[in-house]
Amino acid sequence: MDEFLRFLGFLNGELANRQLPRLEGLLMPANFSSIVGEFLAWSLPKHCSNLVKNRYHNGHPDLLPKGRFSNDAAQHANEGIEIKASRYFRGWQGHNPEDTWLLVFVFDSNRPKDVEYDPRPFSFQVVAGARLTKDDWLFAGRSATSRRTITASVTRSGYEKLMANWIYRPTTVRAESVRS
Repeated sequence: MDEFLRFLGFLNGELANRQLPRLEGLLMPANFSSIVGEFLAWSLPKHCSNLVKNRYHNGHPDLLPKGRFSNDAAQHANEGIEIKASRYFRGWQGHNPEDTWLLVFVFDSNRPKDVEYDPRPFSFQVVAGARLTKDDWLFAGRSATSRRTITASVTRSGYEKLMANWIYRPTTVRAESVRS
């Protein structure tokens, strides 16, 4: 997480030198969340030698046990850790309800609409991880005419598993904020 803070600080410093908005203000919120998650998936294996970033394009999960799969790549595997980065303390989504280890990084940052009026530094609020089962997801599907990506949302049981196993929570984040 410190590595991401340095990375973001460097980028935002360079953007400021060119009178450009901070990265959080340039990108759509979902794209920024994706960058946070991808960066963490890339950097975590440097600190855990038994994990590798999944080398399969859009493979699931994001992190795999090192050496378990050919070329450390799997389109879909039941082993490993899926990473989610979100601005929200609840309502996390994936694409499919499935048994998986989920590691959620909740962060606070500006959005494009408020960067000019309420600039605040990026910060991590909570990190939680747990093994979720298919029962911990609610599949949303989509209608035949919808162009929306199919999604599954973490249910209350999944949320409770994750929050019972929080890994990081600064003292500035009250427990009741996480539960609300």
